[in-house]
Amino acid sequence: MARDPERDRLSGRVARFAKVGAGLSGAAATFGANALFAKGDADARNAKALKEALGSLKGPLMKVAQIAATIPDLLPPEFAAELTQLQTNAPAMGPAFVRRRMAAELGVDWAARFAAFDLNPAAAASLGQVHKASAHDGRALAVKLQYPDMQSAVESDLGQLRALMGLGRQMFGGIDTRELIVEIADRLREELDYDHEARAMELYRRFFAGRADVAVPASDTDLSTGRLLTMDWLEGRGLSAFTDADQATRNRVAKTLFGAWWTPLIDIGVIHGDPHLGNYSFTDEADRLNMLDFGCVRVFPPSFVAGVVKLHRAMAAGDRDGEADAYRAWGFKDLTDDLMDVLGIWARFIYGPLLDDRVRTVADGVSPGAYGRREAFQVKQALEAKGPVLIPREFVFMDRAAIGLGAAFLRLSAEHNWRALFEASLEGFSEEKLAARQAEALAAVGL
Repeated sequence: MARDPERDRLSGRVARFAKVGAGLSGAAATFGANALFAKGDADARNAKALKEALGSLKGPLMKVAQIAATIPDLLPPEFAAELTQLQTNAPAMGPAFVRRRMAAELGVDWAARFAAFDLNPAAAASLGQVHKASAHDGRALAVKLQYPDMQSAVESDLGQLRALMGLGRQMFGGIDTRELIVEIADRLREELDYDHEARAMELYRRFFAGRADVAVPASDTDLSTGRLLTMDWLEGRGLSAFTDADQATRNRVAKTLFGAWWTPLIDIGVIHGDPHLGNYSFTDEADRLNMLDFGCVRVFPPSFVAGVVKLHRAMAAGDRDGEADAYRAWGFKDLTDDLMDVLGIWARFIYGPLLDDRVRTVADGVSPGAYGRREAFQVKQALEAKGPVLIPREFVFMDRAAIGLGAAFLRLSAEHNWRALFEASLEGFSEEKLAARQAEALAAVGL
């Protein structure tokens, strides 16, 4: 069996640890200089320095920054604006790197296998970058190329993240993050496996087959490996291009996005777990959504999905016992009245638009800058007094995806009767039907 030069290695982890330390130390030095010499624009300069440091590091630390940038008001505006650019405009690796990487994956004659290949990336992100190419049969292709030594980088960064979370448990004590880090680790390792991503993409392509309003690319297995994924190129503009469109267009974009995210969960128990703005595009008339990245697709047990539905119904009916059953289905344990009250703060925030039977924005009556801030503060205070609570691993990416999707709707200022959209999707739902459909869908693509 051939030895994989990019497997997780101790030497690779040590090198990564040193690189992270040097990169963040450099950013810290810049912060200090800006504090002394910057004239009124220290925050902007610091934000730029942090973006450049994280962009050069790549890997999980950059991904954490991407996530943070999608959550309204989590970061100061200067930092959010800079880190948002990491979603689709991260620092890219140059042509010499690309040639070496392509040769390592497809052989020295790799260029002959394409009719054309642009060595300058169309987009660069945390774990890889995307190039536009064309096949000999005329198809436009997107070629996703993983950065080198990402396995070692992921394991090194996860080790540092575990240490930080352990320190956080000692300092704050409200949230037990043991399962959270296990979940993050599993999802990041999946993202490094482009064979797995190809199967997840095929799962979505089959799910949306025949739909004119949602497009999913097909992979080209002859031009793909475990660290190289070649697929159809889907032409479109990012969601940010529609934030100034008329209200009807913004509403249409949001409705399609809601359906593309929610219906796979309710029908086959999977979500697109990384719903930042760089992972979607729309055609110019906003009549078709392109789903572009499938590295973070989370498969849930049918019982968890049933719990999501049960919690909505219980909250709508004021059924506290039903809410408790739903939280247990989500994986929360040792429920007390105090813990129920704390979970209810966040649940009312997430489910609020789905409980209100009228046309509204997702943050109706709340300024964008205050979106989620009050609830997060209340939860933090309550958990410090009543905790700790062990966060179930299934909760992590469900919550992340819901917040990311809500942030996209907020940027669009979309207005809908979200409850009507949600309840229409539940017609005929049962845990048993979901389990059967999920088993069939996953078996068909080998997931």
